[in-house]
Amino acid sequence: MLKRLYDWTLALAARETAEIWLAVIAFVESSVFLIPADVLFIPMGLARPRLAYRFALIATVASVLGGIAGYLLGYFAFETFAKPILMFYGKLDEFDHLRQCTGEDTLLLLLVTSGLAHLPPIKVVTILAGVAQVSFLFFVVSCVVARGARFFALAWALRRYGDSIRDFIERRLGLLAAIVAGIVILLYIGVKYSGLAGSVTSC
Repeated sequence: MLKRLYDWTLALAARETAEIWLAVIAFVESSVFLIPADVLFIPMGLARPRLAYRFALIATVASVLGGIAGYLLGYFAFETFAKPILMFYGKLDEFDHLRQCTGEDTLLLLLVTSGLAHLPPIKVVTILAGVAQVSFLFFVVSCVVARGARFFALAWALRRYGDSIRDFIERRLGLLAAIVAGIVILLYIGVKYSGLAGSVTSC
C-alpha cells in the first residue's frame, strides 16, 4: 500500500495541475497524509528548475496552513478526529509517549526538527502542539522557519545542480536533514546541561 501511495504521489509531478497537487500534499502531510511533499516537490523542481523557488513558496505556505489545521485538530477535536488519524497510521503510541514525556520547551524544539527532517513525523508534533496548547504564534513562526528552510534549500540545490544532484537528494535528503536536526538537538541539550534552562522532559 505504501509503495503504491508513493508511486501515485510521484506521478502527480507530471500533471498540468502539479502545483495544485503540491499544495494539497504539503497541506495534508502536516496532519493526515503519510507521504511527504518532497516526493512531489523534487521531480517538479528538476523538470522546471527556474520555478523551483515558486514551488518552494507554494509548498511552504500550504505546509504551514496544514500545520495550523493539525494544531486545531489537537486543540479542539483530539478525541473525535486527531486520535483516529494517529491510530490509522500507527502513530498513537509514539504520540502518547511524546505527550507524557515531553515538556513544553522540548516540544518547541520538536516543532523545528519535525519541520526540517520529519523527526518526529510532522503530523504527530502538530497535533501534540494543539493538545499541549503551546503558543500559537510560536507554532506558526516555527513552521514557517523550519519548513521554509527545508523547501527553499531544496529549491536552491535543484536550481544550482539540476538533474546531476537528483540521485544524491533522493538517497541522502533524509540523512542530511537528520544531521541538521541532530545538531540542533545537541546544541539544545548543551544549553540544558549548562543550567541555562529547565529539564528536557517532564518524565
